[in-house]
Amino acid sequence: MIRVLLVVGILVQFGIGMLTAQQAPQFLSVQRQTNSDVTLQIASTSGKYLRLEGADRLPEWHGLQTYKSTGTNPIVDGSSAVLGTRFYRVVEVEEATPLTGDHLVTDDGEAVIHPINHASFVMRWKDRYVYNDPVGGSSPYTGIPRASLILISHSHSDHFDAATLSAVKQNDTVIIAPAAVYSSLSVALKAQTIPLSNGSSTNVLGIQVEAIPAYNANHPKGTGNGYVVTLGGRRIFMSGDTGNIAEMRALTDIDVAFVCMNVPFTMTLAEAVTAVRAFRPRVTYPYHYRNQDNTQANVASFRQQISADPSLEVRLRKWY
Repeated sequence: MIRVLLVVGILVQFGIGMLTAQQAPQFLSVQRQTNSDVTLQIASTSGKYLRLEGADRLPEWHGLQTYKSTGTNPIVDGSSAVLGTRFYRVVEVEEATPLTGDHLVTDDGEAVIHPINHASFVMRWKDRYVYNDPVGGSSPYTGIPRASLILISHSHSDHFDAATLSAVKQNDTVIIAPAAVYSSLSVALKAQTIPLSNGSSTNVLGIQVEAIPAYNANHPKGTGNGYVVTLGGRRIFMSGDTGNIAEMRALTDIDVAFVCMNVPFTMTLAEAVTAVRAFRPRVTYPYHYRNQDNTQANVASFRQQISADPSLEVRLRKWY
């Protein structure tokens, strides 16, 4: 027996009785936190892939997260802070190994954002897989289809590795990189690469890519790129390695931003806060936040400072 319960503007489905093998996923609890996040405890058969969906008004459901169940999973929804009401449901995913991560609704389907490590992540949009700064060989990408598009920000080894490019690309993969990286590539990799300088743009696979300056005392101007990627009408910014520069603060209409913060190579936490408050992305992912001494930037403090403005959301995900 299933009953539907409306709690503080959140529609959840609770099952009756103990969870058994192959039983449908169940909401065990739902709580709105003091910072307006909603935390949902969801039980399901371990190993199943689930899709948490939300609706700001019924019946218009959209994806929030796809994840692999470990039995009982706490899922945090920070985007509900600006909403008076949100409805939730969870469904099993039929794909054998779907890409897990957060969903981004676009004008042409949903994108899924999957962190890998440090500055590396994968986005899926329709049948295209966008790899950002892939390093570490093929192992971190096991189970993920090979890249349709690869973006390389600059030549440092935590962002660029030619062996990894060869491991994750396919014959028709398009690679975009600054000239300093392009010049170091093999003939075979150059044949698949578009060199893009600061301020230039291109359109590949129905995706617009703009090269944004990324520089500071550790990264000379012109040698590296940040990128603004537009897919399905949504603008996604990857900072690359940069300081708190005017070109970043001048960005407009950014839906999602990946913002670096580590010392001494990129921005301090305070500089990152200042930058994000200036260009106001709707959602910010802190990434690249491991410091030279192997400590990590205080991303919880970053989130607290940015999220004081309820129109700005910060998502803390597992990068290390």
